[in-house]
Amino acid sequence: MRYAMIMAGGSGTRLWPMSRAQRPKQLLPFITRKASSADASSGASHAPRSLIEIAAARLHDLVPPERRFICTAESYRSAIKAALPDFSDDRILGEPMGRDTVNAVGLAAAVFHKLDASAIFAVLTADHLIEPQAVFRDRMDVGFRLVEADPRRLVTFSIKPTYPATGFGYVERGQPIAGITGSKGLAFKVARFVEKPNAQRAQAYVESGHFAWNSGMFVFHAGTFMECLARYKPESHAGLMKIASAWGTPAQQSVLAEVYPTLPKISVDYAVMEPASREGSNAASAPAHPPAPSQPSMSPPVEVCTVLMDVRWLDVGSWPSYAETLEPDADGNRRGGPAGEQAVIVNGKRNLVVSDDPSHTVSILGAEDLIIVHTKDATLVMPRAKAEELKTLHAAMDERLR
Repeated sequence: MRYAMIMAGGSGTRLWPMSRAQRPKQLLPFITRKASSADASSGASHAPRSLIEIAAARLHDLVPPERRFICTAESYRSAIKAALPDFSDDRILGEPMGRDTVNAVGLAAAVFHKLDASAIFAVLTADHLIEPQAVFRDRMDVGFRLVEADPRRLVTFSIKPTYPATGFGYVERGQPIAGITGSKGLAFKVARFVEKPNAQRAQAYVESGHFAWNSGMFVFHAGTFMECLARYKPESHAGLMKIASAWGTPAQQSVLAEVYPTLPKISVDYAVMEPASREGSNAASAPAHPPAPSQPSMSPPVEVCTVLMDVRWLDVGSWPSYAETLEPDADGNRRGGPAGEQAVIVNGKRNLVVSDDPSHTVSILGAEDLIIVHTKDATLVMPRAKAEELKTLHAAMDERLR
């Protein structure tokens, strides 16, 4: 059966000071984009919503409610429950400590496989805006059908690039995959994954027509993913199997709290997708990397695939990307947050003002390309060009302000 899991454990340090340790970006009700579906044509807008609410709504018509899960920090559980009361407690997988995406995905795979040996699950993210929804659902269905046709497939979704981005990894498409109805021109073997490129290389990737952005969304057969973990990241596999054996018993939480923090911290791309793409049926179009002697063999081999998703896709992970969700005025200034509209800007251009404090008015005179974010206990002022350095400032903050 089909399942879905939203990864919602990030802390969102590049959206400080709105995003805090106990109120991360995915829980902030600060997205006010126009509706992307039925009411878009009427010009109606949603009331401000959080990223996690938008991500959960994206699951409608994808899988039944009882097969929708969220993986998040255990410390966020109560806030997630408050935002999404339809999610029962057993469908919120609480991580005692963040151990990167391979273990979040592995935890879901282990739990799903215990619930249903034939489980096939989608891995989605809580910090993306994706439009139109109809195209998203269609491409997800293609991904599910690829794995239903061959459970040895590992499917990633790649986004058709609209500009030569240097902040994303890329996926190079290999041979097309036939035999899946409605997938012509959408489903391919993965030739290789490539890291975030410099500007010149990104331009070449886009111009080639063979590369797309790596979205961080996937579809896996739960058993196949656990088998891949056993091969490529055996420490994670061993720990997650211990957790799975205790799942649903009185020892569940104690075993999770004991074992999960010991798992190696690494992304699912580095731990599984990249090594798998260099072996098996993908090996003909990728450099040879012989397995280490200690790695168990996999027979038959897996096939790493990608489904091209031609959607408008925005990773809301920084203030410049958040600005893209807002309508600019005639001078390119954008205002966001519950109190952002009351900002006064005179002779300023391309500034972003975000505020959640209606008792405080932010004013700008004659400045350009600034980002100003105001909360009741902290204010950020920085040039837009310095936005990627915000993590450095965050690390220097007093613990109570993080």
